[in-house]
Amino acid sequence: MSQEGQNIDEPVVIEEKGSVRLTVLNRPRQLNVISPEVVLKLAEYLELWEKDDQTKLILIKGAGRAFSAGGDLKVFYHGQESKDSCLEVVYRMYWLCYHIHTYKKTQVSLVNGISMGGGAALMVPMKFSVVTEKTIFATPEASFGFHTDCGFSYIHSHFPGHLGEFLALTGARLNGKELVAIGMATHFVPSGKLMDLEAQLVSLDSGDVDVVRSTIEEFSEKVNIDKDSILNKQSVINECFSKESVKQIIQAFEAEAIKEGNEWITPVIKGLKRSSPTGLKIVLRSIREGRKQTLSDCLKKEFRITVNILRKTISPDMYEGIRALTIDKDNSPKWNPATLDEVDDEKINSLFKPFEDDIELQIPETEENRWGGKYETSGYASVRG
Repeated sequence: MSQEGQNIDEPVVIEEKGSVRLTVLNRPRQLNVISPEVVLKLAEYLELWEKDDQTKLILIKGAGRAFSAGGDLKVFYHGQESKDSCLEVVYRMYWLCYHIHTYKKTQVSLVNGISMGGGAALMVPMKFSVVTEKTIFATPEASFGFHTDCGFSYIHSHFPGHLGEFLALTGARLNGKELVAIGMATHFVPSGKLMDLEAQLVSLDSGDVDVVRSTIEEFSEKVNIDKDSILNKQSVINECFSKESVKQIIQAFEAEAIKEGNEWITPVIKGLKRSSPTGLKIVLRSIREGRKQTLSDCLKKEFRITVNILRKTISPDMYEGIRALTIDKDNSPKWNPATLDEVDDEKINSLFKPFEDDIELQIPETEENRWGGKYETSGYASVRG
């Protein structure tokens, strides 16, 4: 089905071209944020295609100037009015993240714009992720009282040195060339060539990894990062972000900021100090735990943290952060607790504690059960009836 009759207003548009399946995130005015409907559609089609012998190659791109800006924060904000109303979409998204990371067929993401938070979970794990000079990546969750999720507590924890802590705590942005340099994208292709690359990939009618790779390489360019790139600040980042606590990290960073050539640090510190103290502490612990965890362990941990945040178990900061960022847009969140010293570490610990088995995120453990563990079979579905 070429799906020509599909409603162009649908948030995900699917095109079938021979053995190639093109997925278009299609909410350009909302920067292709990931709504509950998007998660459902992606999970449905990815399972179908993995099991379908006629499907060989999956392409995914975003309409407009964004690939995807991440989760739909307004859905979370308004969801606080009804207990656990957002729990289903979170469960489905993290379950989907596992399947994207472990997908059996060749996937190519064509990322020509903003790719942030959960949106980047549709980019980084792909066999091939193609970025351009317009690509912007960040994981800014701590800034609005949330945490680094969708598998990024696993991804960030495996970066060299303490770059993962830096990216997660500061929400620092990386461009396309930097993403290739650090291994979060596989190829850099100028945006002007992207449509031709897409057409060439479709015409291959093949999912052979070597064929797809060589085709992308015909369009890609070698990357040279700018001399002032954050990736060239690794020694300073390692020195500061290896400290034991968020408070010590900020103090070390402030000491470095006064040294000649470190002017770039000052606005980063301002951003850290504007962020949720609770969010910062959660993020630091989660990234550091991620170094010793599998992908499955990280996704289960992230699910526990998110459920507790949604329930305001220790703080309402996420809702306050979203209010300030996207609802009232006053950019003046009132954090509770207001300072790092006031955040109780024991309360932070409570967010990480395992749930009862039937209400954990169910990650498939065998090939036979690869697409098992869906929300419908979880303890949450039976409770919600």
